[in-house]
Amino acid sequence: MILLLSIIITITLVVSCAVMIIASILSKKTITDREKNSPYECGFDPKGSARIPFSLRFFLIAVIFLIFDVEITLILPLAYILHLSNIFSWLIAGTSFLFILLFGLYYEWSKGALEWVD
Repeated sequence: MILLLSIIITITLVVSCAVMIIASILSKKTITDREKNSPYECGFDPKGSARIPFSLRFFLIAVIFLIFDVEITLILPLAYILHLSNIFSWLIAGTSFLFILLFGLYYEWSKGALEWVD
């Protein structure tokens, strides 16, 4: 019984090591290209200097996207609880929430934060 268990463990170890070695050999890239090997983040070169000024417009667009992304997760439950709550309180809560978001969007638009090109 112990001999059979040790043989099974040995075979499992050899097969798993062989699969890992074959996978690492096959996964090597044959052509090394600097552009293909570098990750793309935020529109700047990650291998360059870290002291390059960061685009504030890109940051503002990303923050606005996150705000509206979270807004969707907050508005979706409103449709689900429509039949469970008072229609007047539901309408006031939903309208005030949308009004605050639209006012913030208008404020960003009036300040020029949404204009990507000068």
